[in-house]
Amino acid sequence: MSAKFSSTTADYLEWNEAMNLIRKLYADEKYTISLYIACSVFFGLRASDTLKLRWEDLLGKDEFQLIEKKTKKRRDIRINVQLKKHISDCYNKIKPASLNDFMFISQKGTVYSLQRLNVILKDLKKQYNLKIKNFSTHSCRKAFGREIFNRSGSNAELSLVKLSQLFNHSNPAVTRRYLGIAKEELMETYDMLSF
Repeated sequence: MSAKFSSTTADYLEWNEAMNLIRKLYADEKYTISLYIACSVFFGLRASDTLKLRWEDLLGKDEFQLIEKKTKKRRDIRINVQLKKHISDCYNKIKPASLNDFMFISQKGTVYSLQRLNVILKDLKKQYNLKIKNFSTHSCRKAFGREIFNRSGSNAELSLVKLSQLFNHSNPAVTRRYLGIAKEELMETYDMLSF
């Protein structure tokens, strides 16, 4: 949690670190949190939208649709083949009572709150020695965007346009800022000089 009246911007979780964390959490029998991070980084959803997912929405499916809580816009999402297996594996370990159950249930039997998830993520940062500075639920959404951008190579501008649409940003410039790309590019300008 940030200090009162201060502002903290979530950093993105690097993709390889996210994948390793998902695997380690699963191996440590923290199936629900492993699945939460996996769904968050593969779907690029806000935490509030990820938390409302039910098993019947994803289990055995190739894609799903939802109405985003913040924007009220419909979003169509394809489920990665490897993620489908992870969802199934977690389902078999968690053994929910019904397919209609929410996927991200705490030990208290309720859907995790954003505040509780952020506390858990900060604990995971320490426990698993993650390199990320400001780790919160939004870090997973940013991980999705950064990985898409990084993998785009020479099509970086096209990927920003696509991400802008997926994130429901007003334009690619907003997405560039959101992902921290604009600041990085500006700072690299200083590195162009030599002594």
